[in-house]
Amino acid sequence: MELLWEIAGWAGAVAILSAYLAVSMGWLKAGKGFQIANLFGSVAFIINGSFHGAWPSVVTNVAWFLISAIALVRMRKAEPAVAPVEEPQVQYPGVPDTTGQLAVVEVLTGSIPAVAPRPAAASIHAVAPVHAVAEKQVLAV
Repeated sequence: MELLWEIAGWAGAVAILSAYLAVSMGWLKAGKGFQIANLFGSVAFIINGSFHGAWPSVVTNVAWFLISAIALVRMRKAEPAVAPVEEPQVQYPGVPDTTGQLAVVEVLTGSIPAVAPRPAAASIHAVAPVHAVAEKQVLAV
């Protein structure tokens, strides 16, 4: 059982020192990950210090725990609520507008692209030259 308390102490040391190193080197922001590592590390040090009777260490780590816990609670309260994203309304040509808005207003405001009228039906046998299609020229048939 003594080995378990020693492992807790070393795990706490690794958690706190690695979080401090990561923030100091710029690899991690001093945000949730940093506070969670400090919370875990302080709990491990409290367990180890209590086993060894190192009461100054225990008191220091209780304060460390409280600071990390309060910081996490404040971070959670400060998170903005995520608003649900509505699917954009699309008005297709020839389909009645059921949203109560006029399709003309949507085209003028740029919320949907203006659709060009369909060209007159051409003969099935009419074939456009390749260069005209490549240059996107409109052929009058």
